[in-house]
Amino acid sequence: MAEKKEKLFDQFPPVSTAEWKAKVEADLKGAPFDKKLVWRTNEGFNVQPMYRLEDIEDLKTLNSLPGEYPYVRGTRDNNDWLTRQEIIAETPAEANAKAREVLTKGITSLGFKVEDPSAETVATLLEGIDLAKVEINFNSCQKKALPLAEALVAYIKAARAEKTFRGSINFNPLRRPLRHGQPFPGNITEMACALLDTVKDVENLRVLAVDSVMLSNAGCYIYQELGYAMAWGNMWLTLLTEAGRPVDEVARRIKFNMNISSNFFMELAKFRAARMLWAQIVEQYKPESLDSCKMMAHAATSRFNMTVYDAHVNLLRSQTEAMSAALAGVDSITSTPFDVTYKMPDDFSERIARNQQFLLKEESHLDKVVDPAGGSYYVETLTVSLGQEAWKLFLEVEDKGGFLACVNDGSVQAAIRETSERRHTDVARRKEILLGTNQYPNINEMAAEKIVELNGALPCSCAHNSGEEAPAAGLPTKRAASDFEALRLATEAASNRPKVFMLTIGNLAMRLARAQFSSNFFGCAGYEIIDNLGFETVEKGVDEALAKGADIVVLCSSDDEYADLAPAAFKYLDGRAEFVVAGAPACMDDLKALGINDFIHVRCNVLDTLEAFNEKLLK
Repeated sequence: MAEKKEKLFDQFPPVSTAEWKAKVEADLKGAPFDKKLVWRTNEGFNVQPMYRLEDIEDLKTLNSLPGEYPYVRGTRDNNDWLTRQEIIAETPAEANAKAREVLTKGITSLGFKVEDPSAETVATLLEGIDLAKVEINFNSCQKKALPLAEALVAYIKAARAEKTFRGSINFNPLRRPLRHGQPFPGNITEMACALLDTVKDVENLRVLAVDSVMLSNAGCYIYQELGYAMAWGNMWLTLLTEAGRPVDEVARRIKFNMNISSNFFMELAKFRAARMLWAQIVEQYKPESLDSCKMMAHAATSRFNMTVYDAHVNLLRSQTEAMSAALAGVDSITSTPFDVTYKMPDDFSERIARNQQFLLKEESHLDKVVDPAGGSYYVETLTVSLGQEAWKLFLEVEDKGGFLACVNDGSVQAAIRETSERRHTDVARRKEILLGTNQYPNINEMAAEKIVELNGALPCSCAHNSGEEAPAAGLPTKRAASDFEALRLATEAASNRPKVFMLTIGNLAMRLARAQFSSNFFGCAGYEIIDNLGFETVEKGVDEALAKGADIVVLCSSDDEYADLAPAAFKYLDGRAEFVVAGAPACMDDLKALGINDFIHVRCNVLDTLEAFNEKLLK
């Protein structure tokens, strides 16, 4: 049978890249190939519109199998990742009851936030939970990590689960310096060594955190999260090996907690590149076993791109994010509930978050294939390109003294603040799209009555929580949608909701297209939109607009017709409402000379424009 199989591709003559490009350029009718089709990423490299075998022939990343150094294709011979749920409850007893309940619904990894790191708290949280079957993870303030570790190790030993326990304590002494822009006041090395001594008998308890989720949720680019995560991990290796600890001991206690944004292929490539870079970093310390070079990576879906308005779209974002991480072969995933931006997640939203991962496993069978993206011309190229940019950042940080030094001097925070500002500008200009917020909003949705909470954050003795405003020197806290949401909430709070009237006239195709564009544009501020089929004269359109109490009249027509229609409409309106022209016609300067100053088009800063209208119209 094997000899009789037809090789279908042999029936077609080979086509060179030059021939493909010539065909594309012919279809572009003279438009430059590089300008039209080559995409310059935020990560600092170009993405081509097509990739071929020749693009990956020389890549060394193809020379290993899953489970083999440098682990670009995964650290395991399977892809059965753990499904984690963060347990949010008022008391340890309630947390335990909730944990035991979700364990009956398919969860295989639990996350607990601990305020009182006592033996009683640990015993209550873990009562009735089989430590051999469930991964247990704890999050607490850095100064509580040691007593928590002592209590947890005592509990594990009492249960005789030293060999079977899997889990982590998220010891992150840089959390406060990153948030507040202040140097860490204690001795990180001494604290970490004490932790390592405490957990030495529990083989699979990881206690040294690389928490780049913080950086990504602050708005950093993907290559920045990756580069800084590598530098953060190297900080632990440097500090503790210089203190006399074997590199194998240190590396096996590090856990990477990383974020997933909505850039599907880039995020998939990020985790592949992360394993490769980390393996090479650890290998430079000459470990006794290459197994010490394996990265333990937990992935959490993003909060930076989640929205209050049209919040169910968050489900689409987090679903594709979880899929990126699953295809990339991470060890565990947390799907963030879609409603965390405005309330404490409830049973429904937590159930949907769990089911997102079960869908990937039980319906899509992504857990049955190791590194399904391996060999993809695009993904393999992205992996290498992203790794190169992250490595440049890693070397830059190391040249400045390492990650701890760069956090203490504020350079990490400053770089991410700059990136966050750039991304917010991109959102304001709709270069970065948030469906339902800065594009295609649900104009009839009202969100002022939603209970806005601190995303389930609980206060701690470090005098901070995740909902407070970030200090000027710390990481930013604003989500990508925050400014647009503030804009819409201001509209809702006003005594009058502005009405926007589409004065559609002239060329049918252009007036319909520009009316739709304008409706979406002003809908982002929550204004009432009044669309129309068209008018015979601008006078009839203006009269209808004023009869309906319009605050803004938007002229929607073609560029050729604006030279006559815009002056006539503007003169007839005579200041009785705000006048806007949809588009950027060639006659714009002539129209501005007549006093027409408001034009909306694809190059506008949507946020700034709408904030200016709010200033004029809201009372």
